Amino acid sequence: MNDRPKYDVALSVFFPCYNEEANVEPLTKKTVDVLQRLVSDWEIILVNDGSKDGTAQVINRLAAQDPRVRAVHHAKNGGYGAALQTGFKSATKPLVFFTDGDGQFDVREIEKMLDRRGEADIVCGYRQHRQDKLIRKVNSACWAWLVKQMLQFRCRDVDGAFKLFKREIFDHIELKSTGALISAEVLARSAHLGYTMIDVPVTHLPRTAGAATGAKFSVIFKAFKELLKLRKDILKKPAATSRKA
Repeated sequence: MNDRPKYDVALSVFFPCYNEEANVEPLTKKTVDVLQRLVSDWEIILVNDGSKDGTAQVINRLAAQDPRVRAVHHAKNGGYGAALQTGFKSATKPLVFFTDGDGQFDVREIEKMLDRRGEADIVCGYRQHRQDKLIRKVNSACWAWLVKQMLQFRCRDVDGAFKLFKREIFDHIELKSTGALISAEVLARSAHLGYTMIDVPVTHLPRTAGAATGAKFSVIFKAFKELLKLRKDILKKPAATSRKA
């Protein structure tokens, strides 16, 4: 029997977590099983964004059990963007993948992303059948359309939290968003430098524990303010004619 991993690649995986005490352990254990089957070298980074429940204790225990699992803590809640920034900065492998700590994606589908990694610098998972309320789906679609028009890039599911990147991208972009705009900022800055992206369909699952925070008015208002500033910052600079090495 051949027990060698399917891909001879090194991969960093991270999960931004805010009050995901009930979700992060089963997600991490499932991810360990997936990575052992798929890749030859890997690490998991659990980013605790100042959670108020028992998330910190859970991820510290998981990290103590496996040296390939690392716990990173924010002393206070910095926002989704801050958690993603920490994850990208903490990644040490040539490829970096993230998904949310709420378990709404099937981590076994990392395999789909790795299958397509040679076709682009960024592989973006888009939710085929999004498991959210109708009003949330409508708001998200309107927001995504606005973001893509203002920042001038293409991606089928801007805020879909299932993406694979070449880690080198983060040596060439400076991320500023600490809120809901972070995914759009990463994609827009990358596209502006000439990095390429493709879309891959992935499964979206119902949330089984915890509560979503992205639809709060305060989060949306902050994202609109950041969007105006980001448009000015990105589009004032000449677009790259080729990808940075």
